[in-house]
Amino acid sequence: MSAPANRHAMKRLAPYLECAHIGFVNILAFRLRYFTGIFTYLINVTVYYFIWSAVFRNSSGAIAGYDLGQMLTYVSVGWILRSFYWNTVDQEMSYEVLEGKIAMQLIRPLSVQGMWMSRAAGESTFRLLLLTAPTALLVILLFPVRTPASIGHLVLFCAAALGSFVIVGGINFLIGTCAIYLTSILALIRAKFWLMELLSGVLIPISFFPGWARTALAWLPFEHIAYTPLQIYLGKISTREAALLLVVQWAWAAALVWLGALWWRASIRKITIHGG
Repeated sequence: MSAPANRHAMKRLAPYLECAHIGFVNILAFRLRYFTGIFTYLINVTVYYFIWSAVFRNSSGAIAGYDLGQMLTYVSVGWILRSFYWNTVDQEMSYEVLEGKIAMQLIRPLSVQGMWMSRAAGESTFRLLLLTAPTALLVILLFPVRTPASIGHLVLFCAAALGSFVIVGGINFLIGTCAIYLTSILALIRAKFWLMELLSGVLIPISFFPGWARTALAWLPFEHIAYTPLQIYLGKISTREAALLLVVQWAWAAALVWLGALWWRASIRKITIHGG
């Protein structure tokens, strides 16, 4: 790529980098939430550590294909992964619709979806550096967490973690856009939260679900948020199978971003600005 083309690309990218910076700074402003976040994730891992230890104490072997070490690693890495991909795009969009601030976004010569995804990227960058990394260090020191199955599995796991972020961001943008029609989407956000927690596999591996449920979930994007990356990390599937799953995961990510763009374009025709 020529130098002028590089400068043009950077000029187009610059506003979105600034949006990412805003997302980073916004979460930095809530220092108490940052410290309580580390404590909360440690509590979650600790609770699940004792629950699964008790379950396997009364078991003669593996359960649903997991031994105790694998299950404890699944739980620990799962919550570490969640600290990275989670974002609050839907909540923030809801607040901006309620306060009428969404109007300012409509007059900017930028993609609204791109702005929100960039802000989510800034938030996740903050989480990665100042929440995910410290939490991972503490969890590894306190609990018997296994290393990735191989270097290849680690690389694929990192790619899957990035895909998890895009999927969650895409879903949250779709939910946030619903605020244009519903104004208050708090109940919808809560329903989405618990649905995603259960169906993503972060609370319990999808392999523990009944066969009919596993078949149904295979047609949905949720299992690719946590279950797919964790299967890759543990080496439950070969690198070739992991690569194929990554293709499916990123296809879902692209589809959700595309659906979000369509949903936004259809929704702004009916937008009503509240506030002053």
